Amino acid sequence: MRVVFMGTPDFAVATLEAILVEGHEVAAVVTQPDRPKGRGKKLAYSPVKEAALRHGLHVIQPEKIRDPGVLLELSALQPDVIVVVAYGQILPEAILSLPKFGCLNVHASLLPAYRGAAPIHWAILNGETETGIAIMQMDAGMDTGPVLASERVSISETDTVGQLHDKLMHVGARLLTDVLAELESGVMPDPQMQDDNLATYAPRLDRAIERLDWTVSVTQIYNQVRGLNPWPGAYTTTQDGLMLKIWEARMTGIEVPDDAEPGLIIGQTDDGILVVTGDGVIEVLVVQPASRGKMSALSYARGYGLKVGDRLI
Repeated sequence: MRVVFMGTPDFAVATLEAILVEGHEVAAVVTQPDRPKGRGKKLAYSPVKEAALRHGLHVIQPEKIRDPGVLLELSALQPDVIVVVAYGQILPEAILSLPKFGCLNVHASLLPAYRGAAPIHWAILNGETETGIAIMQMDAGMDTGPVLASERVSISETDTVGQLHDKLMHVGARLLTDVLAELESGVMPDPQMQDDNLATYAPRLDRAIERLDWTVSVTQIYNQVRGLNPWPGAYTTTQDGLMLKIWEARMTGIEVPDDAEPGLIIGQTDDGILVVTGDGVIEVLVVQPASRGKMSALSYARGYGLKVGDRLI
């Protein structure tokens, strides 16, 4: 099939690679413009652009996908299908209706659950034990189109966003190429309309979700830490006002001492420090102070003078 591929982050690269392996013709790759990155603010390619260039593919990088010139360029390519994986802009109706088989989206949830920009993060933040991939026929709504194929993926209680991302990335690539094979053979997958009454949402993450609130349950804090790892990271502050990111933690069965307030450090272990939460005690394992690398929580406590009786806020 003649494919136009639209995507930007690492998550999309596996699907692009799978499309090429299956022998489909990728007429062009559409990705976000190069953006400043790092301390030097040098322009950096998106992961999808880097992959496209490795394969000698034509790359299109519009600032606005609604630019009339983009539609003209895509029309001239005459794609059979447009595959969209975390592209980053909402497509206009003129593009959605352009290809013979429309626009197919690889979405990292079991729609209609977790419509929106951050389904992997929110699945872990909310303590889900299962999520999945949905291949959706795109329409004008936000992740509201009919689902052509889906596959469930379990979430272990230790999965981070990064680990679940990689699981879903490979499932999505395989499932999308299965759908393309069916379309190419003339067998249109049976579209399953979504029930809007069952819809839940996964909005973009904001700074507020990164801050730990020690008054909530130990389970909520544990899910927040792994649900923001490796990006953007959960953080707290010491009683001296120093910011401290927390990358790894572990729930414990330790009971909260009488009159111990949330955030209080009540002990140290061979691996970390013990912190009181709203209903239990969590073991903080890996942290990162501002402008420094990651380190064990125990090393941080020793090096920065964080001691039993101090509080995280």
